[in-house]
Amino acid sequence: MTKTTLKINGMMCGMCESHVNDAIRQAFAVKKVTSSHKDNETVIISKEPLDEETIRTTIRDTGYDLVSINSEPYEKKGLFS
Repeated sequence: MTKTTLKINGMMCGMCESHVNDAIRQAFAVKKVTSSHKDNETVIISKEPLDEETIRTTIRDTGYDLVSINSEPYEKKGLFS
């Protein structure tokens, strides 16, 4: 599993977050995607690492500015993992 954190400028509200989340879901097979306009951040959990060029294109096509991409291994933490 991979956790990919995107820093995105331009999200102003919950609808912006939803727009980014939908675009990510359409472009990739992801387990989970959450966005925060307050933190200017989108966090994606996926089985495989995501292609950075496709991420850049997807975010650019939504009209927002992608500032940075950070990927790291992800391990689910919890009671049953």
